[in-house]
Amino acid sequence: MKGFVQDIEDLAVKNNEFRRVLYTAKHCQLVLMALRPKEEIGAEVHKLDQFFRVEEGTGEAVLDGVRTAIKAGFAVVVPAGAKHNIINTGSVPLKLYTLYSPPNHRDGVVHHTRADAEADNEHFDGKTTE
Repeated sequence: MKGFVQDIEDLAVKNNEFRRVLYTAKHCQLVLMALRPKEEIGAEVHKLDQFFRVEEGTGEAVLDGVRTAIKAGFAVVVPAGAKHNIINTGSVPLKLYTLYSPPNHRDGVVHHTRADAEADNEHFDGKTTE
């Protein structure tokens, strides 16, 4: 079967990796993330749009300096060019998934920690899941 059809909420809640690329299509990419308490993605700017959905935990979304509390059920849409960060402000892991459009990471990449992600200078190489 082409495409991705799975229980994303269950996958996100069970994920303990900082970043896990689940599926890469030609124009978008699905990625799981888990932030430890007080951990953050790190302020960044992309030349692409990004969507986040929080499945478990509490945190803060920062978009161009505007801070907004987020929790399970919240969605965050980051337009291309916006400086943004997601911060876990809670005492349990913040579980979420994100959609990049277009893809941003190498298909199938797994970063166990933020340090692993920062040490790996990987980027989308044009290869899709299928």
